[in-house]
Amino acid sequence: MRHDPFKPAKRVAGQRKDVWSIVNEAAEQGKVTPMVNMGQGFFGYNPPNFVLDAARDALSRVECNQYSPTKGRPRLKKAIADAYKPFFDYPLDPDKNVTITTGANEGMLSAFMGFIEPGDEVIVFEPFFDQYISNIEMPGGKVVYVPLHPPENGATQTTSAGDWKLNMRELEAAINDKTRMIVINSPHNPVGKVFTKDELQAIGNLCVKHNIIILSDEVYDRLYYVPFTRIGNLSPEIARLTLTVGSGGKNFYATGWRVGWLIGPEHLITYVSAAHTRICFSSVSPLQEATAVAFEQADAHGFWDQSKKEMQAKVKRFNEIWDELGLPYSDPEGGYFVLANLAKVKLPEDYEFPPHVASRPRDFKLSWFLIKEMGIAAIPPTEFFTEKNAHLVEDWLRFAVCKDDKVLDTAKERLRGLKKYIQ
Repeated sequence: MRHDPFKPAKRVAGQRKDVWSIVNEAAEQGKVTPMVNMGQGFFGYNPPNFVLDAARDALSRVECNQYSPTKGRPRLKKAIADAYKPFFDYPLDPDKNVTITTGANEGMLSAFMGFIEPGDEVIVFEPFFDQYISNIEMPGGKVVYVPLHPPENGATQTTSAGDWKLNMRELEAAINDKTRMIVINSPHNPVGKVFTKDELQAIGNLCVKHNIIILSDEVYDRLYYVPFTRIGNLSPEIARLTLTVGSGGKNFYATGWRVGWLIGPEHLITYVSAAHTRICFSSVSPLQEATAVAFEQADAHGFWDQSKKEMQAKVKRFNEIWDELGLPYSDPEGGYFVLANLAKVKLPEDYEFPPHVASRPRDFKLSWFLIKEMGIAAIPPTEFFTEKNAHLVEDWLRFAVCKDDKVLDTAKERLRGLKKYIQ
């Protein structure tokens, strides 16, 4: 019997509707307009002028509108090596230690494709960026989950994102002979946790002991509000195992540019580059060139300190509404996401939710209710957990604060409508 030619592969078949589709489609059909979209982590404003000017200039140059070398444009690799040299104890060679990818996500896929064979295991912390999972499974890897434990009093009082803790005994118990890689995200999405030096040292020591590759997702590495440690800089032994992931989109308010990179020792970068070549060959030339100029000029414009200061002010500005409503939240140590706990919010018992929302945990219902009744889109974080541990965050919602202050103020005004539902 012939196979059905239209039967989809298992990796895409039978998937339930993803959170991005649910939230964005609901937002497009919301009753309250204009919608305040604090769901996806895209910026509500443009990159600074010196970055935009670099892009305009690159688009006018013939060589910047043609293929780039598969490992990235030389100018961008050098700019990244120069920018990151102060953060690493080992010298960064642009040709040996840096590779450019089509966004950080494709860079991580390239890392998995470069090292994961069918049956290999990759440890991921819950909550996780959902793209990790499919990226690991595509080359045949198995995801092993280890949860970050939320603070016990997170439903009753505001806590620090740093209070989400990793149990090292649970982590070590998850390691076996099949463990090939571990994924770390700091500053963390969606929690906002910045892993401490001691936490990273403990993780790094385990990886050295068991010879496990570390994929350190540091795309929010310029937005930290407490001391920030790079695991790849803790020791030569840990450095030889570590791939550090970065994002021009996150750094320069240009998530649509899809310019990412990986930094690491040559014996790892070589095979990430080889996989990247087979996935998409090369990345967008003019935007690579513009990102190079952005790095070259950022210090002269005082950009890094300014961006951190402005984002921290947005976090503080938005969180005033939770203090006003008496609803607890997780105060982020980095990044631009805020987790708010809405356990005190009682949804109307007769409220009708569509089947694809009614069948999901409570945070999906909270998200839907806020979209439809208040015109605010936020992400339900159970999407970033396994079903086993989803109960840990079913009363939370994730809000992206990387928006204009006027948008944040509108969101705060609309959220005051929750008062009548708070018990």
